[in-house]
Amino acid sequence: MQAVLLMIVATLLFATMSVAVKLASAQYGTGEIVFYRGLIGALMIAGLSRWRGVALRTPVPAMHFWRSASGVAALMLWFYAIGNLPLATAVTLNYMSSVWMAMFLIGGAVLLGAARVDGRLVLSVMVGFAGVALILRPTIAHNQLWHGMAGLLSGMLAAMAYLQVTALGRAGEPELRVVLYFSLGSVAAGAVTAAFEGVHPHTVTGVLLLLATGLLATVAQLLMTRAYSIGRPLVNASLQYLGIVFSFGYGVWLFGDPVTWMALLGMALIVAAGIGASRLRSQAAPQSNTPTSES
Repeated sequence: MQAVLLMIVATLLFATMSVAVKLASAQYGTGEIVFYRGLIGALMIAGLSRWRGVALRTPVPAMHFWRSASGVAALMLWFYAIGNLPLATAVTLNYMSSVWMAMFLIGGAVLLGAARVDGRLVLSVMVGFAGVALILRPTIAHNQLWHGMAGLLSGMLAAMAYLQVTALGRAGEPELRVVLYFSLGSVAAGAVTAAFEGVHPHTVTGVLLLLATGLLATVAQLLMTRAYSIGRPLVNASLQYLGIVFSFGYGVWLFGDPVTWMALLGMALIVAAGIGASRLRSQAAPQSNTPTSES
């Protein structure tokens, strides 16, 4: 299966997972959904690691801890936003991670006293945040502002997690091990959060939605990993934004989410900013095959 097709299927599965999360949010708290998403993922990845002969013990536990801390925090905020915002809005705000990474590069250049900051990166960041302003204005009521901020913060934390994943890759950590420790972190954080939120009783529909969330996320992550290992990173990063299109379609079809020209323009600006930032990063540094999937 070609990398392009793998990426398209992976983004569709991630968008479908977001539908399962939104539906499950009507019955479960965010902590419970994250817990079961992590548990199912950990079991699947542990089994796959054993089958492939990948050792689970890591020589860099501290790096995994910090990657999991930022990634799980991003995941919880994203699931919270999905449960409380129009689906495409929550997904798009999380996809701001590429723009946040560009902002981190600009901040790093300033702190290191670089002679000049790439104006194209600055433009990408400005375009991205213009897109955010357009999305939030027509789709979020005043009492939903915190939900929008949670979605935006999830993208920033996801960007931090992606940078840490890149560092783990350079340290020689296999992708399956990285995903496994992230899943275990989701189990731990989800259990603690659920203890404070309260545990809800299961129903057949609820269990199926939780299973769907874990299965879809894990399979999508594996497909995306494969696509990045055999395809061109910049093409894959661009195709990943199809997730916004799929989520928008799901939102209108299943949840009756509003369609406004401001929201559509905002999504287009964020996609353009994200692709532009990805292209500039690929020119400034060696290509990385680390997929920026989920958190």
